Amino acid sequence: MADIIRLLPDHVANQIAAGEVVQRPSSVVKELMENAIDAGATDIQLIIKDGGKTLIQVVDNGKGMSGTDARLSFERHATSKIQKAEDLFNLNTKGFRGEALASIAAIAHVEMLTRTEDDEIGTKIKIEGSKIVTQEVVVAPKGTSMLVKNLFFNIPARRNFLKSDQVEYRHIADEFHRISLAHPQVAFNFYNNGSDVFQLPVNDFRKRIVHIFGRKTDEKLVPVEEETQVVKISGYIQKPEFAKKSRGEQFFFANNRFIKSPYLHHAILGAFEGLIRPGTHPGYFLNLEVDPGTIDINIHPTKTEVKFDDEHTLYAMLKSTVKHSLGQFNVVPALDFEQDQNLDTPYSYKNKQVDVPQVVVDSSFNPFETVKPSKGNSGGGSYSKPKVDGWENLYEGLETTVDNGVSHLEFESEVVNSSIFDDEKEVVEHSTTTFQMRKKYIITTIKSGMVVINQSRAHQRVLYENFLKNITIKEAISQQLLFPLTLAFSSSEIHILKEIKENLCTVGFVFGDITEEGVEISGVPVLVVESEVQMIMEQLISDFQQEVPGDSFSQSDMLAKTLAKTLSVKTGETLDEFSQVKLVNDLFACKETTLSPFNKKVYITVTENDIERKFI
Repeated sequence: MADIIRLLPDHVANQIAAGEVVQRPSSVVKELMENAIDAGATDIQLIIKDGGKTLIQVVDNGKGMSGTDARLSFERHATSKIQKAEDLFNLNTKGFRGEALASIAAIAHVEMLTRTEDDEIGTKIKIEGSKIVTQEVVVAPKGTSMLVKNLFFNIPARRNFLKSDQVEYRHIADEFHRISLAHPQVAFNFYNNGSDVFQLPVNDFRKRIVHIFGRKTDEKLVPVEEETQVVKISGYIQKPEFAKKSRGEQFFFANNRFIKSPYLHHAILGAFEGLIRPGTHPGYFLNLEVDPGTIDINIHPTKTEVKFDDEHTLYAMLKSTVKHSLGQFNVVPALDFEQDQNLDTPYSYKNKQVDVPQVVVDSSFNPFETVKPSKGNSGGGSYSKPKVDGWENLYEGLETTVDNGVSHLEFESEVVNSSIFDDEKEVVEHSTTTFQMRKKYIITTIKSGMVVINQSRAHQRVLYENFLKNITIKEAISQQLLFPLTLAFSSSEIHILKEIKENLCTVGFVFGDITEEGVEISGVPVLVVESEVQMIMEQLISDFQQEVPGDSFSQSDMLAKTLAKTLSVKTGETLDEFSQVKLVNDLFACKETTLSPFNKKVYITVTENDIERKFI
């Protein structure tokens, strides 16, 4: 048998490695910006077009590279960060594998322009699919400019799997947030399709958070500070009342590197236990400084999943530190049985003397005396008491008893479908009343037995089809608000709302001004209560962040699902008999009756034979 194992060519090996390192345009942004930070840059510019598919450019003022280093940087496993295996356990830089530039050059058109401070001229290199096209000496500013065009041009299958420009932009913005938050001592500029998105000057950590997520964020932050022999914890958490449905504003940084740690996230949730509503998530921006030898960041190609040597101790310290901050800044509600708060004196009045009010009494005043006003004085103390003779006549004709109840209430008659099962040709016996069981199920009878309906799922199906119909025909009814609502969101959340604004308008929302700080809403759908608008918007943003739909159809479908889930009748709500019958009739008027929008069973049928078998 002939030998069949052979070495892969370098360009094929680079394309395979690119599948791990470069998953989407945001992966390129991450690698290039981290290289710029490792180069000691104090000013970094990020420029993208068409969600990074057409162009990604990162310009920095770092150390730059010589001509030899520039050429060698595109070779596999070529790096200046480590020299021996022991260096892997004492890492203080972002990138160290030497795979990023080689992987990027294998699947894109790359141009590098670089110059060191000591050199008078720089180097320009063009690479297309791992092949060096040109390398020449040019005039260049100090630092490095990396330009990546036509990502995945030679792997069309990978390019077809990319999402829409808006979705890819959202991933790039998330990566930009993570890197810029981890390095507030570096100035960042972000440009998308020629427009200025972010201009972040050098600042402290709190101001960097406020610049990214809006001025309203400043009042939400509570500082966290603790230093032990194991870890130094610093940063900010958000007050419990500002917990959101989405998980957007949750950031862990270990040694100035963004990480994902469900284990440490659970510690934060434990500290907030009992302070936030169920289904909501607290926001936090926390920096963890540990000994580089106690953390392993080389367990995943993206280097976002890390392993700590002593996670249990870190868990306990993080939880207690967050609890301490919540209590220290009076965020946790407390009861003081020793002091009466009504006796507290405001600070501004602490040293002031009490002014005794002057009370003047007219001892000659007689309320039953009528005094004619003097002609020379129309005001002052001269007055005449109005006559009140015949006051009893004011109450003539009034009933002594008031009936606040409603004796009889009639509803407008509706056309009711007698056929609720098209396939089985079953007929609901409308003479039989429905009833609710355990505030969760609605039970009604059919000719062959009875139907047990999950009220929440049934209402979800009804609302889902109604909203989907409104989005399709664009004829939803809206109710105008007397006072428009202004809701505050971060810039990334504002971007999501701009994407789905058109579909939101088709279901009945009316928008005013949309700025980088917030959204004005002047009208809502008929089924939406004004107090629920904030919750609905947060749920929509959360769903879109997790699902990240691409085309308009999936946007419409997700919008209808989210609104149906948020506005539907919940388990535990009591329904009167009219509402029960109305829900049953609306359900079986839907196109799909057996499944909810989330593919859960809506009802079950119990036939008379099933019941009789139980008595055998």
